[in-house]
Amino acid sequence: MARPDILNPLFASVSTVKGVGPQLSKLMATFFGAPENQDAILLDVLMHMPSGIIDRRQQPGVQFAQPGTVSTFLLHIDRHIPPPRSNNRLPYRIEAHDESGEIAISYFAGRASWLEKTLPVGEKRYVSGLVTFYHGIPQLNHPDYIVAEDKFDELPLVEPVYPLTQGLTSKKLQLATQHALAKLPIVPEWIAQSRLEANGWPSFNKAMRDTHDPQTPADAKIEGAARARLAYDEYFAGQLTLQLVRATMTRESGVKRVLTGDISKKVIAALPFELTNGQNQAVADIEDDLRSNRKMARLVQGDVGSGKTVVALLAMAAMAEAGHQSALMAPTEILATQHFATIASIGEKAGLKVALLTGKMPAGERRSIQTQIETGEIDIVVGTHALFQSSVVFKSLGLTVVDEQHRFGVHQRLALSEKGRKTELLVMTATPIPRTLVLTHFGDMDVSLLKEKPAGRQPIDTAILSAGEYDRVIARLKAKVDEGAQAFWVCPLVEESENLDLVSAEDRHKALRQVFGDRVGLVHGRMKADEKQLVMEQFQRNELSILVATTVIEVGVDVPNATIMIIEHAERFGLSQLHQLRGRVGRGDQRSACLLLHGDKLTEMAQARLKTIRSTEDGFEIAEKDLELRGQGDLLGTRQSGMPGFRIAIPDFHKDLLELAHDDAVHLLEQNPGLQGSEGEAARTLLYLFRKDLAIPLIRAG
Repeated sequence: MARPDILNPLFASVSTVKGVGPQLSKLMATFFGAPENQDAILLDVLMHMPSGIIDRRQQPGVQFAQPGTVSTFLLHIDRHIPPPRSNNRLPYRIEAHDESGEIAISYFAGRASWLEKTLPVGEKRYVSGLVTFYHGIPQLNHPDYIVAEDKFDELPLVEPVYPLTQGLTSKKLQLATQHALAKLPIVPEWIAQSRLEANGWPSFNKAMRDTHDPQTPADAKIEGAARARLAYDEYFAGQLTLQLVRATMTRESGVKRVLTGDISKKVIAALPFELTNGQNQAVADIEDDLRSNRKMARLVQGDVGSGKTVVALLAMAAMAEAGHQSALMAPTEILATQHFATIASIGEKAGLKVALLTGKMPAGERRSIQTQIETGEIDIVVGTHALFQSSVVFKSLGLTVVDEQHRFGVHQRLALSEKGRKTELLVMTATPIPRTLVLTHFGDMDVSLLKEKPAGRQPIDTAILSAGEYDRVIARLKAKVDEGAQAFWVCPLVEESENLDLVSAEDRHKALRQVFGDRVGLVHGRMKADEKQLVMEQFQRNELSILVATTVIEVGVDVPNATIMIIEHAERFGLSQLHQLRGRVGRGDQRSACLLLHGDKLTEMAQARLKTIRSTEDGFEIAEKDLELRGQGDLLGTRQSGMPGFRIAIPDFHKDLLELAHDDAVHLLEQNPGLQGSEGEAARTLLYLFRKDLAIPLIRAG
């Protein structure tokens, strides 16, 4: 279905606006994130929300002007006083008055010809700006607006303020915004009348006008009705898209799997620990999904060390009972190798054949494994995304397990399921994600939570120290290493930077080698995968006592003997990152410690982060706090991964609207799966407006 014709004017290039030349057009394309080699469009301008409001309605009269307020005056212009030629650092001053008193208008480096024309002596002008005082006389420095007495209606009394970029002025953006508003059509309503009335929301068209051309400050307030309406629309478009993806994944009815429980029982018997309540519940959820006749799409969310891999293994064991293969995909070779080690040692005791397949394997070994996958000899394959190349053919793939899902977007989820037409999908993440973000990014999936840690896990003692205590830290570390302990030492940079006064991993590695000799290893993201692998293995075998690293070790490295985590410049890391890094220790039965070393100048936000980490080990609590402190894009690394960031909704203000939008999207597609009739036409218009048209082909015909 093509884009509705009524929307075409909004898809016109910003270069159609008078006054937006090629240079500004290019700048706006970058600023609004237009696709490569394409212009920004008028819709981008409308979706760029004001960050605040300037209220110019106050006209107090000069005598009653208050310093620090924005005010508007009708002034009689008395005289111009240019600065002396010998001192151009002085401002160009203009004296003016109204019936109540005198005021000065000043411009630094002001052009005399322009000022004489704009503020002619003997005439009246409306002048609006920020009031200051100098030697007891009220001043307007570089006022924002000057209009003739008969042009008062051209002065925006309530003016939205927008985030800008170098070279894009407020005036130019206002120009483009007014042009876009003039092209804004009346669109069909996609929100139920009852919902609109209950919330006191305006139509989409009025909400846009109130936001960009407000008559009162209340019209455009972030917490006001217009902005709430638009935030709901943005959430609703996103949730509708996720529900359409879900419908596509679960549409072909799944297969009712017959599970005997034989292999799962053997796996549980081979485990060196009891399953937690959370693990038991997650396994029960998965088995219910597999026995039903719709395809599984489930997210298992667990904190660091909550035992997700075991849940995945039991899901794969259940699939083997039903006579099908499983594939577990990890984001890195290190993680894939580690999962393989865990799964193979337990799985083989239960009679499961487990293989590892990565891009770095010798060709002969790789071919041999591929043959066994094709003949069905192998029950479980663990690997990186190399598993989904066309050369890998499964005899009967029944289950795909993806680890660290936030690295994969919605489209990859669909592609993964294509390998086996009837494949079930299980996704695991060690990033505890607040509920608002689960809905935003995984609204198309059911969720199981693992809240407890397996028995025997020791709490981690966390301390905050200034980098000035380095010598004390080294002395304590030496004592511990002499007793046989192993430690991670994490730095934010790989190598020295001219711009940042931080210790790099390479420098720290050199410094520690002077104290600990060749018992110190180094890994960072610029090393080749096999070099990293080699150092990690040496550390795992306890051939190295200290591993200096960047955040490449954030996810999934398992060294039970490592009991010390030192994070240098901890103030440079996000909360969730600090939590992930700390989770690399405390994996054995010994008590562990985490030291957060910080630089001298700590911002308030950095202090809040470090205190939060020290006060709790609950990843979900930390994630909520991180969301509050940093915003949702950073939390999931979504700024880089092409996941949905928001242009209108602000999660702090609008989080209750997300649940509403989720429920409404589910309800709409249950009632009208093909989005037929006028209701369907309105919903499709919404998807085009919020650039979610990739979801349109997923709408079920009829």
